[in-house]
Amino acid sequence: MAMMIRSARERSGLGLRELARRAHTSHATLSAYEAGRVDPGWRVAERIVEAAGFQLRLELERELRTSSGARPGDELASVLELAEHLPRATRPRRLSTSRIFPRP
Repeated sequence: MAMMIRSARERSGLGLRELARRAHTSHATLSAYEAGRVDPGWRVAERIVEAAGFQLRLELERELRTSSGARPGDELASVLELAEHLPRATRPRRLSTSRIFPRP
C-alpha cells in the first residue's frame, strides 16, 4: 500500500503536507504510510487516495500456474540460471586438409 499511496500523491502533484491536510491526517502519519512503517488499512488508504483525486479499485486477476504449481516463466528462469553454471561446449576445430594430405 505504501507504493500506491506515494504514487497517488506524486501523480496528483500534491506535497506531503497538502495531501495530509486534505486526507485529514498528519504529514508524519502520511510519511509513515508512504515509507511502509505503518499499514493504513484499506479504509484509510482509500481516503488518502481519494484526497489525491484518485479512486481506489480492487480487482481480482487469476494467477496462472503450471502443473508443478510454479508461475509461468519461473521454470524457464530456473533452467536458464542452471545453464549458466554448466561448462560451455567448445566448437570442434576443423582439420586442415593440408595436414592430412600434404601437397607435393
